[in-house]
Parts: sequence; structure tokens; C-alpha cells
Amino acid sequence: MELFNHQEHCAQFWSDHKRIFNTSDPGTGKTIASLEGYRRSIQGRLLVIAPLSILEPSWGDDTTKFLNGFKWAVAHGSEKKRTAAFQSDADIIIMNHDGVKWLAKNLHLLENISHCVVDEFTAFKNKQTQRSKALAELLKKIEYVVMLSGTPNSNHITDIWYPAYMIDGGDRLGRNFFHFRDQVCTPVQVGPRPEMRQWVEKEGAREMVAHLLSDITVRYQFDDCLDVPEHSIHTYFVDMPSQVMRQYNELLEASFLETQNGEISAVHAGSRIKKLLQLLSGAVYDEDGEIVKVHDNRYELVMQLAAEREQCVVAFNWRHEREALTRWAEKYGFTYGFIDGSVATSDRTRMVNEFQDGKLKLIMAHPQSAGHGLTLTRGTSTIWASPTYNAEHFIQFNRRIYRAGQTRKTETIRIAARDTAEIDVYDKLDGKVERMQDLLNLMCQLRRKQ
Repeated sequence: MELFNHQEHCAQFWSDHKRIFNTSDPGTGKTIASLEGYRRSIQGRLLVIAPLSILEPSWGDDTTKFLNGFKWAVAHGSEKKRTAAFQSDADIIIMNHDGVKWLAKNLHLLENISHCVVDEFTAFKNKQTQRSKALAELLKKIEYVVMLSGTPNSNHITDIWYPAYMIDGGDRLGRNFFHFRDQVCTPVQVGPRPEMRQWVEKEGAREMVAHLLSDITVRYQFDDCLDVPEHSIHTYFVDMPSQVMRQYNELLEASFLETQNGEISAVHAGSRIKKLLQLLSGAVYDEDGEIVKVHDNRYELVMQLAAEREQCVVAFNWRHEREALTRWAEKYGFTYGFIDGSVATSDRTRMVNEFQDGKLKLIMAHPQSAGHGLTLTRGTSTIWASPTYNAEHFIQFNRRIYRAGQTRKTETIRIAARDTAEIDVYDKLDGKVERMQDLLNLMCQLRRKQ
């Protein structure tokens, strides 16, 4: 296969070092580099552990395209199907994140596995979850391991501890999470009870972590390794109707809202901000999970913006948003597809291909379902119908269009209700992204010095 220079280095780095992190930016081609790293140091078979949505569309298709003569099989579904995949003559076995819990109970199936790729390893950052514990057991039996993520510490510096522990057994960041947390964070009281604490990152903590992991980390920044036209970010404001703003302020002050269709309560701060964001996006959900519709004020703006552009990718966070976007897309006569957890893998693949062939003007998608592995470079605009708090989702989703293969300028458009908490959410999101990039850039700089 033909590789970019940075992919060549990533492939050789894994082949030489055996157990590593590849934290290169989304869109830099970590999948291809990992497949080539396996090809160069083959001893047995390769196990790929990845998000369910990209088992075939990313890993399967790229294996077919770039590893001529290599066979692959997907281990997903019933126990019979999973077992059959491992017992087949496939060189590469691809399974979803939660599949590791089943595999940990069938360790004999790892007998011929010499290599493992853990794609989007942030799914295993919590050492207490069953799948994280299961993955730790599996990796003890595999010689070559590469963990991939362009957003490895999207929410907190401590997110990197357990993935590092699984790579080196605690040699670099220690064998005890609480000791590591004490080293990199300071507890700050945030409530009346002693246990109500927030762990705030210490000054210099990022530099320390970057230094400790630099010898097993390879990282390339997107802008430094690919000749892709520039990307810009814009925020468009929408004015909420006076009735919606009255409801917004009522919920903000009283944590209770009475509408024509039902009553909504939010008993604590986290629930309140979620309800406020739902209200601004057009609806709220009652205690039974039923939608209480309020307005669809912002979705015409989404379609107006889309009408001015050739092809767009639109992010939505809730089911009522998907429904509103669908109604407005049909009013405008747009060809479209939507991707969320309800869409089958085959339909997802078909829609991506149709979008790339220019047959669909819009792909409307939930960031958790379409934030990894999909290439949508026919589009030049990503539109966020409403904000997300999740920095990983924000970065990954924006990189569906801004990635290798893109030949035109791209943009991210963020829609926010004027004079509301949505603006604060985007500000906090920017802070998370900036902190994460600081640590990743330090890793990159330290690696170059070695």
C-alpha cells in the first residue's frame, strides 16, 4: 500500500516498539498505518477492537483495499457467529468494544492472535467497567498492541491512566489510580459534604504525563502532515420566541416547567442544564421519556444554511431534533439520510456511499453513531443544530469532512440560541478542546526530540 510519510513512521513505530499509543489527529489515517504495522511484523493474526459502527465500513473495507490477499471476519452477533469468526481462516478478526467481555470468557480463542488494535481506546478509560477489566485480561496475552485515539483525554487528564496501565502494566503512570490522581490533580471542595469534591489539574501535570508517555507514543497533527485546505469555525445565533424564553427562564429559576402538553421537572443542576438545552433545541422529555414538543425554531436556519452549500453533514443530539430536521429537509426537497443507533450497518454504509457519490445533499447524524471511521469528504460544511458537551464527539464528528482526501475548504457551523446557556456550552467545549490539544501537542514535541 502507498503511505504518507507520517503513516510510514507510525507503521514502523508499532512494528519496532510492540506496545504503543497512536494519538495522531482524527483524519490522519491511523487505520491504514496500523494495518501496515501489522503486515510488517506478522507472527499470528490481528484482533481489531473498534466501535460497532465502523467494524465493516472502516476496518473491513480498508483491509480489503490496502492489504491485498488478507482475509477478515467480523465477530459480532450470536455466540455461534463470534466463535465462527475466530475459527475461520481470516487473518484479521474485527469485533466491537463490548465483545471483549465475551472474549475474556473464551481466552482459548486468542491462541493465534499476536497483534491487537484497540480503536478509540477512550471507551476503556474507566477501570471499574466490565469491558475495561475484560480488555486488560486480553491484552496480557497479546504481544503487539496499539491503542488509537485522536482524542485520548477529551474530558480529564486522568482518562489516560487506565489505557496506559493496560499498555505497560503501570510502569510509566503507576499501578494505582488514586496515587496518580493525587500527583496530577488537586481536590477542590464544591459542596457542603466532604465527598463533594472536584479534581482540578495541577500546573505542570500535562508536561509530566506527556514526558512519561513520550517513548511509547506516536502522534502527528493533522495540519502538519496532510496538504488539506483550511478549516474554519463559525457560530450563528438564533433568537428564541418570547414564549420559549419565558419558559427557559422559568425552568432556569424554578427547575420546573408547565407546558400545554405536560409538566417537566429537573431536580439537580446536571438535570437542569440538560433540560434547558433540550428546551432550546425544541422539546423536552418527561419522566416517561416521552417528547413534549415546544418549537422547531432553529431548524429552518439549518436548512437555509444547507441550501447555500453543496453538501453538508448535520449533527443532532436528540431524537426530536432528528424528526424536526427530517421534516424541514423534506420541505426544502433535499435528498438526505440519517445515521443514529437505530440504523443498520448496511444502511449506514449505503448512505455514506451515496453521499460520497453526490446523491445525497445531507447526512444528518448523531455524533456518537457517526463520529468515528466514516469518510464524508464530499461535504464541505458540518452544521451543529445544537451544542454538545462532549469534546471527543465534537472533534471526531467535525473530522468526517476535514480529513485526508478533502480537496476544498471546509467549515464547522455552530448554532446557538442568543443570550442562553448554549453559548456557555460552546465556551466550555472550546476550553476542553484546548486543554486536550495542549497535552497532545506536548506529546508530539517530546517525541520529536527523542
